[in-house]
Amino acid sequence: MSQQGEPRILIVGAGFGGIGAAIELQRHGFRDITILDAASDLGGTWFHNSYPGAACDVPSHLYSYSFATRRDWLRLCSTQREILDYLHAVAHDYGVDRLVVPDSMVTSCRWDDAGRRWSVETQAGDTHEADAIVLATGQLHQPAHPRVPGIERFAGHSFHSAEWDHDYDLRGRRVAVIGTGASAVQFVPEIAEQAGRLVVFQRTGNWFMPRRNRAYPRPVLAAIRRVPGVQAFRRRFMFQYGESLTSMIRHPATLGRLGAARSAAFMRWQVRDPELRRRIWPDYTFGCKRILFSSAFLPALQRPNVDLVADAITEITPTGIVTAGGVEHEVDCIIYGTGFRTNDFMFPMEISGVGGRSLRDVWAAGPHAHLGITVPGFPSMFVMYGPNTNTSGGSIIVYLEAQAAYLRQALQLVRDRGAAAIDVRAEVEAQSDRETQARFAGTAWTRCDSWYRTQDGRIVANWPGYMREYVARTATLEPAEFELIPSAAREPQPA
Repeated sequence: MSQQGEPRILIVGAGFGGIGAAIELQRHGFRDITILDAASDLGGTWFHNSYPGAACDVPSHLYSYSFATRRDWLRLCSTQREILDYLHAVAHDYGVDRLVVPDSMVTSCRWDDAGRRWSVETQAGDTHEADAIVLATGQLHQPAHPRVPGIERFAGHSFHSAEWDHDYDLRGRRVAVIGTGASAVQFVPEIAEQAGRLVVFQRTGNWFMPRRNRAYPRPVLAAIRRVPGVQAFRRRFMFQYGESLTSMIRHPATLGRLGAARSAAFMRWQVRDPELRRRIWPDYTFGCKRILFSSAFLPALQRPNVDLVADAITEITPTGIVTAGGVEHEVDCIIYGTGFRTNDFMFPMEISGVGGRSLRDVWAAGPHAHLGITVPGFPSMFVMYGPNTNTSGGSIIVYLEAQAAYLRQALQLVRDRGAAAIDVRAEVEAQSDRETQARFAGTAWTRCDSWYRTQDGRIVANWPGYMREYVARTATLEPAEFELIPSAAREPQPA
């Protein structure tokens, strides 16, 4: 505790999750809050991902805090710069920007059994003591590079899309893009206009839905800004649209076929060439992998200076990329649009709980947490955007707000009871995990390999249901599901 008796709360990560948690805690009387972030500024994924065309594929009237809605977004799905400016403005308005300590990469969090608090260390050697920690590092912060023989031998220029080299001029260059996921779908149309030759290497095709992201016409902007209730209605509508996408994924044999038919019609309309259509076509159930929203990517593949290669990459040489059959594609630059190590969550950070037990060992068979937030044996540790809290059809900010309110309730219980910490019961978390995993049966998520799953097939990224269900499940913390760790030396008491 601080000298004033306030619980010290340390938040790791200054993206939407960390900023939202700090605002929620402050609004309910918590004052001793510190936010550590490895970057030089707040923003999380919207600070790091500044590649050309970077934008959210969820409309901004839903991809924003419910308590800080705006009516002056310039387009349906805002760009990276707009979103980053929004997060800065909200953090400033609520006075939490001053809580951020930048350039502070956390390397370890260790629970002290005797002191009943957390010790948090940074790469710079700083140590912070805290009564509670909130791990808001997210799922999309550690770039993943492909495991291809010879990758280190490439003599040209290369970088990951999340570490975009804005100083490198792509004009007239022979450029290779490895990966056709959500990031590549946004930057490929942009760089196709610059590169002399662009070769896009695809491992699997994607299901696409249309998304034209033009700036709003003036009459639309005026209606949103001036007509009461318009933006609130749009937010409710988008929420329900997101829930409908989840319905399609949950019911692949019925509603999912409608989604697949809509996507297929759009893709056939955009790609008329039968050979290119064959190469881009997905071979898995609609919704099993992330559905991508773009009206620009497929047309970009049909530019005369762009080639799509669907053959497997076998090696990278000093001069280019070799695919199955021995064909070498000589390039000047390789851009890795290969996503993130989503299932690593906060690792490689070292987390040790009661008795020094490592979270890495606890999660050896796959990450799991009660409602994606709490793990038994790790008192007053809360994970945001944790296991099984990703969304395939909505806005992650809906989940983050729910998690912030939930962990705030837990810390209020600790404070009101004069306890040292709170720990979820092992049997509660185990049952929660069993119920979560059981709900994936029969859904599209189980019908292919994806970044949602571990190597043994366990789905660890996504919530198996709807946004409304998650909000309802986390709305009220059940004290009976937890134990309070007392400040004095005595046995844990029921919550």
